[in-house]
Amino acid sequence: MKQSIFTIEKNEPIAAGMYGMTLRGDTSEITAPGQFVNVKLEGLFLRRPISVCDCEGDVLRLIYKVVGHGTAQMAAMQPGQTLDLLTGLGNGYDLSMAGDAPLLIGGGVGVPPLFLLARKLREQGKAVTAVLGFNKAEEIILKDEFQALGCEVRIATLDGSVGTNGFVTDALPEKMSCVYTCGPEPMLKAVYRATACPAQFSFEERMGCGFGACMGCSCKTVTGYKRICTDGPVLVREEILW
Repeated sequence: MKQSIFTIEKNEPIAAGMYGMTLRGDTSEITAPGQFVNVKLEGLFLRRPISVCDCEGDVLRLIYKVVGHGTAQMAAMQPGQTLDLLTGLGNGYDLSMAGDAPLLIGGGVGVPPLFLLARKLREQGKAVTAVLGFNKAEEIILKDEFQALGCEVRIATLDGSVGTNGFVTDALPEKMSCVYTCGPEPMLKAVYRATACPAQFSFEERMGCGFGACMGCSCKTVTGYKRICTDGPVLVREEILW
């Protein structure tokens, strides 16, 4: 974990209620896809955890949804302003489990942390399929970016406006060597039940400190309680109690 000051280079809406922010700073502690940063915001006691969408060199990309005071404050920030970030938080995904045909499944704000993972897997020559779920067409993000990496992209929307009408589990391919997924817990449970191969699940959880001190994000696993912020957010199938 490292505390660093980042400079905002871009901050703009990319879909309904969703913003993309590009920053420049010390990214040396970001070592695995699926990690997150904790953002300090003026006048707010708790930092806001935001998943890393992409990271290359000293450039960091975050995608976030405006849901409260903190993210609303972020959405109003302009290029040239700075943010205090804690970086290198969480364990991230393990690429060694991928196999030849990894399947990435994301729902809503669970899609962004899968992008860096997809890029790393494509750099290894893996045949990546990404199933991305949204409520409606206006909320779709990163579809073109995943396709530009060479991923097969399947979209599921609850209202049927784009792609498969239904849930991500309605758009699964037949072939998959490993599943990497991130999204709301009901979606994670559905993916858990619909697949049988090795799988890693990234959990969205309210956090206090973000680095394991407060124990506020603990969850029970087969080996006892684990802190989502440090022992996770990624857990493997075998340790999840569902």
